[in-house]
Amino acid sequence: MSPYWTVIRHPVFGRVLPGLALSALGDGMSAVAVGWLALQLAPPHARALWVGLAIAAYTLPGAVGAVVLAPLLHGRRGADLVALDGLLRAAFLGAVPVLAAFGMLSIGGYVALLALSALLSTWGTAGRYTVVAQVLPSELHLPATALLTAIKEASTVAGPALAGLLVMLAHAPAVLAFDAITFAVLAVAFLRMPAARPASVPIDRGGFAVIRGDRQLLGLLVLSFWFFLLFGPIPVAVPLLAGSAQEVGLLYTSFGVGAVVGAVVTGHRRRLPLWPTTIGAVICFGLLLTPLGLGLPPWADMLTLALAGLAWAPYPTTSMSLFQRTVPPERLPPVLAARGAVLVVSTPLGTLLGAPLVQAVGASATVVVCGLATAAVGGVALVVRLRSRVLPRLQATSSNMLR
Repeated sequence: MSPYWTVIRHPVFGRVLPGLALSALGDGMSAVAVGWLALQLAPPHARALWVGLAIAAYTLPGAVGAVVLAPLLHGRRGADLVALDGLLRAAFLGAVPVLAAFGMLSIGGYVALLALSALLSTWGTAGRYTVVAQVLPSELHLPATALLTAIKEASTVAGPALAGLLVMLAHAPAVLAFDAITFAVLAVAFLRMPAARPASVPIDRGGFAVIRGDRQLLGLLVLSFWFFLLFGPIPVAVPLLAGSAQEVGLLYTSFGVGAVVGAVVTGHRRRLPLWPTTIGAVICFGLLLTPLGLGLPPWADMLTLALAGLAWAPYPTTSMSLFQRTVPPERLPPVLAARGAVLVVSTPLGTLLGAPLVQAVGASATVVVCGLATAAVGGVALVVRLRSRVLPRLQATSSNMLR
């Protein structure tokens, strides 16, 4: 029997899966609508600035919320965190089409609404994966996490296409209205979810403290930060490498299809070695990304990105599963929120650094450099991992020989 079937049929978790899938689709659609509406609202002389601010406002405030709101959200169960995030998103995203309908939406107000809607985003993500650990038996953690990854990656393929159609038929605010509705549905689904409240956790043992106190978690967070940081320049370089907007779309679709397939396959491997797979995904992704900057034909670039997506897919699942296996469920929300606060900054930071890099050395060289640097980061992680496992054994053997 497929492990996914067991997860889907679970009497508690299975009830919230439709809401998770619908919300992921709404987010995939908003990836197009957020920037497009900013482009329409911004003054002509500052469009690029406001589009960048709008895209950043849809994600980056989650890092602030992870730190500032930690005392208020301490001790809440995972389902409550998802519901609170959903309600906040529904309220502020829903205000966008309402204000637009009455002609009262300014570009500044729009960015402010996006920023307010994102304040609990890292806590909402933490809540999703905490629910996996709290509700499902341990043998289903990997396939459940892989299923959430597959849903997210699939939304990046279907969402933009649906958003483009809806923008053409009913304008960009309608897409954000749909996204708000999906978050409201998600909130209701998790509010109705029965789950025991986790045991109380000392307030002085926050998420960052737990990560700092565990060398493996700290190393995994550092690896993830560099992995996502080095991916940041790629969205800057890809449009300059492609010959047309259609080719850009095909490249992203190829990556998305590979990522969905890889996520589905990952969930079927119940005994997957988590650390080797996590590090191997970084190395393989970096090596497969490099040919994109070598001037290959379009079909070869599509194949390369499909394989890169296939290599990328295990990483979100296995890295999250390592946190779920290491941290007790009652400590997971603040730990995953701290993790999210770091990672939500890494890719945008990489994108900001990627713009001058592309300007200085060109799009092709940027892709090659980022690919090789990613593989090198994975190589360093492999050496550190092997050293941490082999060195104690050698020391123990030497000690026994001396005795």
